[in-house]
Amino acid sequence: MIAEWGHIAQILALICACLLAVIPMVGSYRGYINWMQLARPLAQLQFLFVAIAFAALCYAFIQDDFTISYVAQNSNSKLPWYYKLSAVWGAHEGSLLLWILMLSGWQAAVSVFSRALPLVAIARVLAVMGLISIGFLTFIQFTSNPFETLLPFYPVDGRDLNPLLQDVGLIMHPPMLYMGYVGFAVAFAFAIAALLSGQLDAAWARWSRPWTLAAWISLTVGIALGSWWAYYELGWGGWWFWDPVENASFMPWLAGTALIHSLAVCEKRGVFKLWTVLLALSAFSLSLLGTFLVRSGVLVSVHAFASDPSRGLFILAFLFLVIGGSLGLFAWKGAAIKSRGQYEVVSRETLLLGNNLLLVTATLVVLVGTIWPLIHKEIGWGTISVGPPFFNLLFSILVVPFVFLLGLGPLARWRRQSMAKWRQRILFALGLSISSGIVLNAVFGDVQEFHAALGVVLGIWVVICTLQELLSHQHGNQTLWQALSKLSRSHWGMVLGHLGFAMSVVGIALTSTYTTERDVRMQPGDTQPLAGYVVKFEQVGPMQGPNYRGTAGEFSVWDGDKQIAQLHAEKRQYLASGSMMTEAAIDAGFFRDLFIALGEPLGGDAWAVRLHYKPFVRWIWLGALVMSFGGGLAIFDRRYRVARRRQSSPAQAVQTTEGEAG
Repeated sequence: MIAEWGHIAQILALICACLLAVIPMVGSYRGYINWMQLARPLAQLQFLFVAIAFAALCYAFIQDDFTISYVAQNSNSKLPWYYKLSAVWGAHEGSLLLWILMLSGWQAAVSVFSRALPLVAIARVLAVMGLISIGFLTFIQFTSNPFETLLPFYPVDGRDLNPLLQDVGLIMHPPMLYMGYVGFAVAFAFAIAALLSGQLDAAWARWSRPWTLAAWISLTVGIALGSWWAYYELGWGGWWFWDPVENASFMPWLAGTALIHSLAVCEKRGVFKLWTVLLALSAFSLSLLGTFLVRSGVLVSVHAFASDPSRGLFILAFLFLVIGGSLGLFAWKGAAIKSRGQYEVVSRETLLLGNNLLLVTATLVVLVGTIWPLIHKEIGWGTISVGPPFFNLLFSILVVPFVFLLGLGPLARWRRQSMAKWRQRILFALGLSISSGIVLNAVFGDVQEFHAALGVVLGIWVVICTLQELLSHQHGNQTLWQALSKLSRSHWGMVLGHLGFAMSVVGIALTSTYTTERDVRMQPGDTQPLAGYVVKFEQVGPMQGPNYRGTAGEFSVWDGDKQIAQLHAEKRQYLASGSMMTEAAIDAGFFRDLFIALGEPLGGDAWAVRLHYKPFVRWIWLGALVMSFGGGLAIFDRRYRVARRRQSSPAQAVQTTEGEAG
């Protein structure tokens, strides 16, 4: 019965999406107030029905309802309840339903928290999101229904969730990632609505910016969680592999980063309007491209869903429809939109534009490196691989000018910049960052390691420039505290965003350069040196879990005569599938991680053991969290909470619509 309720709710959500896409949009052109006013309740009703469908699927997993095919394929009665819940989005059908839940949730949030928008604008924004919902709800209804049943013959127990996904990271990572992916649909919808009306002004940028920031924060946290999961769960101590599915999330993040900066310029100065719209269209289009790569079966990845080609063709058609339609509208309406603001070559606008171009270039690098092997194979040129050397080389080239401009941007003024005082600040920051970066790198590693030294110098450069910008707000008899207390939350969000990015850059540079890896043969009682520490293999013995059994190895870590850690590494065999998994043991610290993974038995009491020393690896994820916190501060800036434009009256809505129609 629960499958039927979920399926009915899914169908009703599709009906609501169809009504939402048509009625408010027609009403906005005809001037029908009642039709436009239906946008909000229809968006909220769609969210309600999708939430019911999702709750029904969750209930089926918790209750071990193996009459539902999707539950039987991805769960097991011995699976702990929290993994049963995460198994809901552990494969294609359920994760797609989670995607639609997120999309409907964003729609409902826009309908609730955008009361200050004119009625015509909110009707069009929600109608565009309704069109997007139609595509995904049609996809799930006709090709990927999670409520298909196996009646009258169904298994006594399920196949179990992929052991690789039986981890706390899966509980948090996909929801955050999807929230970011789908959140860019809001920016996309605002851009389409603005193109339809021909009104791209500061108010439009102010409406779009908080939603874009919220999506960017979610995607940042989602990517960081995915990197953290890859680090400790895959058993070999990596945190980023340039895997095609990892790239699929990185591309919209790069475009979204460019978008939030471009929206800031558009809001404050009224320039880069068309560029900002194009970035909004691109960010969501890249999110859809990521969906195609993950679900089409065109690539092999530890992250990809195994899907049949018919699903891939559906997503590809939807992708072309969205991208082609939005770019066609951009070409048709964009020529009539002009930027009114002016600025000189040396100004904050120019620096932000330069960073935008570098971010877009980086996005194109990732796009080409990801899809080129697919194109190469399809046109009959054979199989090739584009791996880390390609991405690392090009990103090393792009990151230097990007970080340099990132530091300069806050120091520059809008419109024009006086060179004399600016030059002094630049030279001071350059001298201090280079000297201190080289010294610090020599303290933590080897001064001859160029890439590590460069990463530290770039990180310190951003920190010094940011501190200089903060000090520049102190004027007259003000104390520094008085000056800083007057800064807006949006300004503090920028500061934290840049500092978090600097922290991640330092972490990436030092981890990539100074990581020590050793694959050794050990048996209980043996010791091995590791980066100044001594690792002792204490003992090994059997273990039993709720749905697995295996072997656990106990290790102690010594710094001289002092024991600093007791670590527990596991080798598990899952009962339902027979799959073997490695659970690494990690002694985490602010400046370094010690990573131990138990490999295969080598005969007697000996085991293959992998030992890693990873300096500053935590800084990568801490930097992402600091960036996300800064984005959260910016969202709650006062100017986004106080309505700058009152809700249009019905009469005003009719006049606006008639004027646009004329």
